[in-house]
Amino acid sequence: MDNLTRRQFLGRTAAAAAGAALGSRIMATTGDKLILGSGSHKYECIHDWITPPEGMLFGDTHGLAQDSSGRIYLSHTVHQDSKIRDGVCVYSADGKFIESWGGRFAGGSHGLDIRREPEGEFIYHCDTNKREVVKTTLDGVQVWSFTTPKEPGVYDDKHAFVPTNVAFLPDGDFALGDGYGSSYIHIYDRHGHWKKTFCGPGGDPGKVSCPHGLWLDDRDKTPLLAVADRSNRRVQYFDLDGQHVKFVTDGIYLPCHFSIRGHEILVPDLESVVTVLDENNKVVVHLGDGHLPNGQGSDLRGHPRKDFIPGKFIHPHDAIFLANGDILVAEWVPIGRVTLLRKVK
Repeated sequence: MDNLTRRQFLGRTAAAAAGAALGSRIMATTGDKLILGSGSHKYECIHDWITPPEGMLFGDTHGLAQDSSGRIYLSHTVHQDSKIRDGVCVYSADGKFIESWGGRFAGGSHGLDIRREPEGEFIYHCDTNKREVVKTTLDGVQVWSFTTPKEPGVYDDKHAFVPTNVAFLPDGDFALGDGYGSSYIHIYDRHGHWKKTFCGPGGDPGKVSCPHGLWLDDRDKTPLLAVADRSNRRVQYFDLDGQHVKFVTDGIYLPCHFSIRGHEILVPDLESVVTVLDENNKVVVHLGDGHLPNGQGSDLRGHPRKDFIPGKFIHPHDAIFLANGDILVAEWVPIGRVTLLRKVK
C-alpha cells in the first residue's frame, strides 16, 4: 500500500504545465489503434494486455520484470475478493498466462527484479506487508530472506523498515530502498548480508524522502545509482560510495522506478504519466499523460474500470522496456491494470 497522501500524489505542480508543452498529451487514433507519443517514440497503447487467470483478481499491480527467456513476471497485492491468493504471476513474452505462485506475498507484493548470477537467474522481491526482502528462483523457491536489519543501528522499531525495490550493482551487491519506512538506502551482497547504509530522511542533497525505486545507471563510463526520491519529487544520483552527485527534476513529478534500454531511461511516474529521458536526462516524451486540465494528477484510482480513460494513465507504479523494445506498464490501482505500449515501427 502506498504511503503518499492524496495531496502529495494529486498536488498541482508547475512541471505539469511544462510537460504539456513537451508533447505529453500527444495521442491519436489510427483505425482502431490508440497511438501515444510522437516522432520516433510512437507506441500503440493496449490496456489490459496482461490479465489475471480465471479465479484470480488483481490487486494493486506493483512490479514487473522479464527474464532472459522472455517470460514476464508481475507482482500484485491480490484483490480481497480473489479466490487465488498468489502474489506473482508469470506470462509468456506474448502476454499469455503461464503460472502463478507466491501466496506468501499476498497483500504485500511490491518490487521484484531479476538478475543473472553464476548459479542462474533469481528474483529479488520486496514485501511491504511483511517488511521482508526475499530472493527466489524463477519458479518461486526461496534462497534467503531477511527483515528489519539490525546492523545499521537506525531502527528502534522493526516496523520502521518497509522495503520497496532493489538495484543491482556491478560487483554483485545490491542496493535496497527503504521507501515506505525510514528513507534509508542499504547495500547488501548477493547472499543477503548487510554491508553499509547511507542517506536517511530529508530534503537536502544526500537525503531522501521515499526512495521508492533504484537503478544502476551505467549509460556513462562512470556508473551511478539513480534513486526515485519520490516524495521530494526528483531523481537523485549517487556514486557507488553513496555520495550525492546530482538531481534530475525537469519533467519529474512522483518517480517510482526505472528501466534502461540503450541511451534512454524509462521513468514510471505515480502522477499519471510514463516518461522517457535521453542520455542527458532530458525529456524525450511523456506517454499517456493523465493529468487533469488543472495540472493535478488523475483522480480515478478508486473508480471502476469503465471510468478509466483510454490512452491515459492513472498511477504508473512500474514500467519496463521489454526485450523487443516495447514498454510494459503496471499501475497502482486497486483493481490492477497492465498496459502494453507496442513500439510503432
